[in-house]
Amino acid sequence: MTIAVIHQPQYLPYLGFFHKLQQGDIYVVMDNVQFQRRGIQHRNKIKTSQGPQWLTVPVFHHSRDEERINQMCINSEFPWARKHWNALVTNYSRAPYFHQYAPELEAILTREWTHLCELDMALIQWVMDVLGIHKPIVYLSTLAVEGSKSDLLINACKAVGANTYLSGSGGKRYMDLEAFATAGIDILWQEFSYPSYEQVFPELGFIPNLSIIDTIFCCGSHTRNFLERELVKL
Repeated sequence: MTIAVIHQPQYLPYLGFFHKLQQGDIYVVMDNVQFQRRGIQHRNKIKTSQGPQWLTVPVFHHSRDEERINQMCINSEFPWARKHWNALVTNYSRAPYFHQYAPELEAILTREWTHLCELDMALIQWVMDVLGIHKPIVYLSTLAVEGSKSDLLINACKAVGANTYLSGSGGKRYMDLEAFATAGIDILWQEFSYPSYEQVFPELGFIPNLSIIDTIFCCGSHTRNFLERELVKL
């Protein structure tokens, strides 16, 4: 069985994203699909003394029909990287593992980036290395596949030699399950319950679903333990 994880690149995505990658055998990056305005492809949340705060990478917007993720350019007129880094220092410098991971993360954030997809994937690859997730990565734009929705997912699985597709539970709302069965592609559903751990600013209570940075800075290498908390079930 070869399990494909097919997902859009996101900006420092949450722990569940990496749980899914760990469960799969190959990661197909949906880099040439529609960009989602005000979505987590270019922003994510951290914890501050005032509660959750968005960190947003500014991008140039064009016609909606032309806004493919791999075409989105970063608007560097705004000092977004320094702003993001200062926010991380301000809110996480006292986290147990901040200083262990801070230099590499700062080096990535403060490079000269022009395209959002390249930034997202550099950060995702860094987190994968930190968490010991070693999976081949293939970009959808390099595969000769067509279609939309379920057909696109099925064709992508076939193109990378995967006979199983790993989906989040939300896929049940829009996937054509019969089409997968007809194509001979099995479906596995991700079962992931967000774990609790000691965060910064404990007086605010635990806040789930933040950027993976929150987990790494607070838990360090122990973050790997959360990747196997629940198995993928049929």
